[in-house]
Amino acid sequence: MQKFHVSATGHSVNYLPEYVANWQGFFADQGLTVSVTVPKPWDLVLDELGSGQADAVLGGIWVPSMHLGRSVRYTPFAQVAARAPLAIVGRETADDFEWAKLPGKVISMKGSNGASVGLFIKLLLRENGIDPASVGFVQDLDGLMLSRLFVGGMGDYLVIDYPSALALEASGGGHVVAPLPITGGNVPWSVYYSEGESDAGRLDIQKRFVLALEHGMNWILEREAEHYRDFLASTFPHADPDLLVGVVDTYRANGMWTTPRIDETAYDRWQRGIADGHLIEAPIGYRDIIDPRPTSTLAPA
Repeated sequence: MQKFHVSATGHSVNYLPEYVANWQGFFADQGLTVSVTVPKPWDLVLDELGSGQADAVLGGIWVPSMHLGRSVRYTPFAQVAARAPLAIVGRETADDFEWAKLPGKVISMKGSNGASVGLFIKLLLRENGIDPASVGFVQDLDGLMLSRLFVGGMGDYLVIDYPSALALEASGGGHVVAPLPITGGNVPWSVYYSEGESDAGRLDIQKRFVLALEHGMNWILEREAEHYRDFLASTFPHADPDLLVGVVDTYRANGMWTTPRIDETAYDRWQRGIADGHLIEAPIGYRDIIDPRPTSTLAPA
């Protein structure tokens, strides 16, 4: 068995195919022993990768993008989540929500674990014809703190992860007015990346890793979440099992998990958001940063 260590920027429901692949022995079937760390603060993932402790990072593709040509070359080679696992919570009902009403409003969204949330919300604003400069943002704080402050009256909208948004709604703290796993469209939200170019040995391991990951995705898509409720409860012990089952089935039905292959159209869309956020000077071509070889043997999406 060969060891493969992932340094992840979080422990999230949208990473479920990886957890299932480990649980069901799909990595072992490929001759791999996969382990995971979630360092705090999140950017220590780069230290773990650079020191050789980790073989891959699981996180946002904006990190390899902004480093390209400026610092270390990080190479994305697969994805696990193809949609943003976020929701917009408002004080009105979902039926009353309109993007056109957002100019002049204040949106709170966490910024303590990277740039993805802000980049994506501002991308959606632009796609809906709204200049982000016309909206106020509070985005440099922790999501839990912002949730408490939103319930207490701060701001007009709150952007948090979808499971937490559903829990907040259930407690009476607001309404999920935009469930972005359903309405937000495709982006390569969570990707695996390594450092530099892969030689033949590392490429072989990555190919086996993505085959097992694909098996994990297919296993989930073929089964309603109720059938593995106990596994979900043990993997996310602080979440309500009923909520977890509902979230997973929503993700299953709306394209959160499709294929480990990074979709070029979704990638191009996300690059526009990253560039408009000034992390890169212009969108980066797909083949200028993505290594397609590890996913080249996968079945077409």
